[in-house]
Amino acid sequence: MDVRYFKRFRMDLNLRGRDFGSTDLPTGYRFYGWNSGLVEAHGRAKYRSFCREIDAEVFPCLGHADGCIRLMREISRKEGFLPSATWLLGRTTDEGFEACGTIQGICDHHGWGAVQNLGIVPEFRGIGLGELLLRRALLGFQEAGLSQVFLEVTADNEIAIRLYERLGFRCSRTSYKAVGLVEPTVSV
Repeated sequence: MDVRYFKRFRMDLNLRGRDFGSTDLPTGYRFYGWNSGLVEAHGRAKYRSFCREIDAEVFPCLGHADGCIRLMREISRKEGFLPSATWLLGRTTDEGFEACGTIQGICDHHGWGAVQNLGIVPEFRGIGLGELLLRRALLGFQEAGLSQVFLEVTADNEIAIRLYERLGFRCSRTSYKAVGLVEPTVSV
């Protein structure tokens, strides 16, 4: 089996004294606070956000709808799960509800907030929704009384890194995630 290594950055942010400004969304969009009835909507938004991105190579479960729903269930059951930092971004159309983005937050065993899977569905990118969703989650970490937050990002995801740096995150560590590449089976 071949192995591919993905360079990842841990990025930290001190929340003390930070004002994350307005989280007002464009007309027609809405934040949905956490409730367990939204697990599948979060999972579908996560899948649509990541299925064709490098993160689905790093974390194969992100490349499958059922894997994303299962991951969302696991995150929501984790000790330290923070409903105040977990949001679904959506809009209502004539056809019904459409999930546009998702973010989850947990408090780790060191008392740090951990951003989990900030994702915006591709057709909704480029209009600032990812930044607004992240700002809303950071306010949720503050509301939970946390003063430090971190996230991990694949080094090739330059757009996300620029967003995180713009909001004050700084790289604190570099790591490499090994991912096994399965050899195709050949039938004879």
